[in-house]
Amino acid sequence: MTKHSKRYNATLEKVDRLRFYSPEEAITLVKETANAKFDETVEVHLRMGVDPRYADQQVRGVVTLPNGTGRQVRILVFTGPDGAALAQEAGADFVGGDDLADRITKGWTEFDTVLATPDMMRVVGKLGRVLGPRGLMPSPKTGTIVPAEELPRVIREARLGRVEFRVDKTSNIHVPIGKASFEKEKLLKNMATLMEAILASKPAGIKGNYVERVTVASTMGPGVKTETPAATGMRVDNY
Repeated sequence: MTKHSKRYNATLEKVDRLRFYSPEEAITLVKETANAKFDETVEVHLRMGVDPRYADQQVRGVVTLPNGTGRQVRILVFTGPDGAALAQEAGADFVGGDDLADRITKGWTEFDTVLATPDMMRVVGKLGRVLGPRGLMPSPKTGTIVPAEELPRVIREARLGRVEFRVDKTSNIHVPIGKASFEKEKLLKNMATLMEAILASKPAGIKGNYVERVTVASTMGPGVKTETPAATGMRVDNY
């Protein structure tokens, strides 16, 4: 049985494990229980009513959170000469081609987001075993394969709070929506933006409950169960 610290057990006492909270109450509790010595990340965890073994039940997409994620994002861009200057001017941290691919194959992974122009996929395609498991492989579905002229826009979005959501093998989705230091309203608006994007990505063939369970938690805090109808009913305009 897992042993938790006194700090964790003290915060756990504030949460009724049998109760489902409204999104507003859940965010309030998460902020109250995020008392680690660093600014904890607030995450939304969803149990989905899909079977990820089937291609037509995949749930995947990207969304730009209006209030950002509060984290530093290191952006790597694979592009040729036409896009290099644009990417550098837009603030990409690493820009290149075969040189970057060589560094990655040797074990270098000090980046958080990978973008690529279509002409560079011949290079990026060889890095699937490294980038794939980390969820960093550029893909049209996540808007990370873009024409050179679109690089400045996508880089700006990544800086502002562009996050990817993707159902995993256990039918769950885990997405950060900000930091515990964020104002409650900012976290709620980010959460509403995420929920709208996930609902808009519902596969056409899904019957029954699409989102089965919603939990909100901070990095070191307990999970707070959230009312599923209230969470799926969140709208950005309400915050």
